[in-house]
Amino acid sequence: MKPRDLAIYVFLATAWGLSFLVVLKVVAAFGWVAAVSIRAFVASATLFLIAKTIRRRLDFSAGWRPFFVVGATTVAGQLLGLSYATPLIGTAMAAIIVASIPLFSMVISHVWGLERIRPSGLFGLALGVVGIMLLVGFPAVPVTSEFILGCAAALAACFFAAFGSNYASHRLKQAGSWEVTTGSFLFGGLIAMPFLLVVPVPGVPGTIDILYLLIAGCVMSATTYLLYFTLVGSIGATRAISVEFVVTVVAVLVGAVILKEPLSPVQFIGAAVIILGCTMVLGLFPWQRTKVADVPLPHQDGIP
Repeated sequence: MKPRDLAIYVFLATAWGLSFLVVLKVVAAFGWVAAVSIRAFVASATLFLIAKTIRRRLDFSAGWRPFFVVGATTVAGQLLGLSYATPLIGTAMAAIIVASIPLFSMVISHVWGLERIRPSGLFGLALGVVGIMLLVGFPAVPVTSEFILGCAAALAACFFAAFGSNYASHRLKQAGSWEVTTGSFLFGGLIAMPFLLVVPVPGVPGTIDILYLLIAGCVMSATTYLLYFTLVGSIGATRAISVEFVVTVVAVLVGAVILKEPLSPVQFIGAAVIILGCTMVLGLFPWQRTKVADVPLPHQDGIP
């Protein structure tokens, strides 16, 4: 890996790992719906303004429907689920569940006929399911209705992320990463906005809260996705997606050290099993012959 690629890799792992902490701050100030809707608008506007500044032409000739579907799943579905779940189950647990996105992605890709699951991939899927059962079934905190709802929301978010990524790779093959990211964030913000009638902003956000929101939209959404696609083009999607595992490690450390979130020994085992399963699914072991198609996956990283 070239020094530039390594620097991008480390930056993405750090930024996305810390994003779980930023989400907690933003959700507390804006509510879990506004935290997604406004952030999505900020991210879309940031990319649009940057494109105008550098005179990059954005081509949305694919039509609005594909961008709508990707926005509904990878932005609205994924980020609403994670924004709702993270305060309930903690950043560490949410991050570990997010690491299971490749498992959902491979199943959907196989059902749609986009990719055939090899034996090592099936074994990886089985390990991932076992890991999720260990993670959710043996928590260090009491199993309350809120905990169960949080886990369900996080898993639903992972499914939406995987669904949207596969849909984008199939229907938006000709669209560039700038267009896919800008369009999906715009529609994701529009789709999430009506839910403000049910979950309004709890109060008047302070200056620091607005700063956190801008960081989430400008840095942890817009900027990181552009860098991610740069990394995909340089080292390939399979190796680039592996940054998810480092993101999980960073987020778990943030949760354990800064937020003092408890995780049971069985949950640590579950996390290791999930990461092992995803590694096999992605074909990252040298002895595996299964190769994941190197296609841009707009929001498969599952970052809140």
